[in-house]
Formats: sequence, C-alpha cells, structure tokens
Amino acid sequence: MRIMGERWLKSACKRFVVGLATLGILQIALLCSVQAASQIVILATTTSTQDSGLLDVVVPLFEKRTGYVVKTISVGTGQALALGGRGEADVVLVHAPEAEKRYVADGTLINRQLVMHNDFIIVGPESDPARIRGLRKASDALRKIAEAKAAFASRGDNSGTHQLERRLWKEAGLDPNGDWYLQSGQGMGQTLGIASEKRAYTLADRGTYLALKKRLTMDILIERDPSLLNIYSVMEVSSARFPKVNTAGGKAFAEFMVSPAAQEVIKSFGVEKFGEPLFYPDAGKREEEIGR
Repeated sequence: MRIMGERWLKSACKRFVVGLATLGILQIALLCSVQAASQIVILATTTSTQDSGLLDVVVPLFEKRTGYVVKTISVGTGQALALGGRGEADVVLVHAPEAEKRYVADGTLINRQLVMHNDFIIVGPESDPARIRGLRKASDALRKIAEAKAAFASRGDNSGTHQLERRLWKEAGLDPNGDWYLQSGQGMGQTLGIASEKRAYTLADRGTYLALKKRLTMDILIERDPSLLNIYSVMEVSSARFPKVNTAGGKAFAEFMVSPAAQEVIKSFGVEKFGEPLFYPDAGKREEEIGR
C-alpha cells in the first residue's frame, strides 16, 4: 500500500508539474498574441493613396521607425470612414472634408489633421466628343458631356471622388442617368482603366492619373477649377467610443503622417518619375490656406 501511495503521489506531482508547465506555455502564448496584436495598426484609407504608390513608400518607413505593422484596407473614402465609424480600424486617411467633419462631430473619429492635397481633373479621350477641353468650370464640362450623351465612367462607390462628382452634377443642375453614364463600383485605378477602354470621360485625382498614365489612352481636359481641390486628412478612431482599438498605434501613424519626415516624402513623391509631385504636404495648415 505504501509503495502504491508513493507511486500515486509521484504520478500526481508529475501531472501537477506538467499542468503548471502547460499553463505557463498558454500564458506566454496568450501574452505574445496580445503583444503581437498591439503591434498591428489597421489603416482604413482611400484607393488613391494605394493606387498612386504613396503608401508603398510611407508605410514601410513608418514600420521601420516604430516597429508597428500596418494592415491597410484600401477602399473608397465613404467605406473607409464607415470602417472607422464602426471601430473596425485604428486610423483613417481619406479625402472628403464634409463627411470627415460629421464623423468628428459625432465623436467616432478624433484629432483630424490635414496631411496633403492634390487636385481632381476630368480626363477623357483625345478626340473629346463633348468638346469640353479648356472649359474653366468642371460643372460646365459635365453639362456638355450629358448633352452629348458621351460616355462617362463614375466610380459609383460613395468615395471622396464620387461625392465630389455628385456635387458637380448638382451644380450643373443634372441627375445623370442613361446608357452613357457608367457606374464602375470600383476604385480609382480600375475606373480609369474602364474609362480608357470605353473611351469615356471620368473624374480622377491627379496623383492616380499620373501614376497610371502610361497604361491609359486619355488626356487631361479640365483642370485647375477651385472646386476640384482634393484635401486629405488623417484621423484616429476614438478609444472612448471603441475601447478595443489600438489607440497608441493609430495615434503613432497619424502623428507620423504629419511629421517632417513623412511630409518631406510627400513633397518629393513623384517628382523624379513624373516631373511634378503627386501630392503637396499640408501639415499644420488650415483648409482655407490650401491651394492659394
């Protein structure tokens, strides 16, 4: 009996030690998992920052300097804002000032900071069937396109670009519809490709157009209208509203985008390849100062 008792005790001790070791391993694994998750920053952004190639430069620089790993979700601005508004991202980089301010006002997004700007352009086939080349107002150009029933490719995705397009149609006093009005439901790069293939007009940000210009058979037909200014801002997702967001990571990315290092990258991005920058840095500025 004594021998059996000793064996049972040794077996129990062994199981106890193994149990402690297993628990320790699980705790370490859990700790490592939590730590790894805290190093991931979810960025919701518009397709133009991705399609232009800018994120391919600034994201690796941010990761190298901070140790964070960025998971980028590149969608239309409306979708990017909605992701932030549901707490499904840590930081948002978009270009629809009016919509952005609504999210800031309801407290889901915070600390809105201007990052950069470029401008929108209307591009189309060199033959220019609607004869819009050189018009000063974008809304006048859209009116002529509608009158001619010339093909126009719209993103149709509630992106910042699509929101501006709708405002311009409203300014022209029109509600576009018909076979000539094509809605891609795609990002800027894809929509430019569709417009080029269909010999259609479209509204695009200059940065994405320049980045993809070699693949397109399209000319810039309307530019420099003040209504075509395109301002990008960065906002953090509120941890007060969404406690599970990576507050530190989101803030780190937002502050990096307005830092001298990132602003210098933005200032020079595209110059060597296209002879002009694709974006202009705006950290610390007010909206009314941009474009002057």
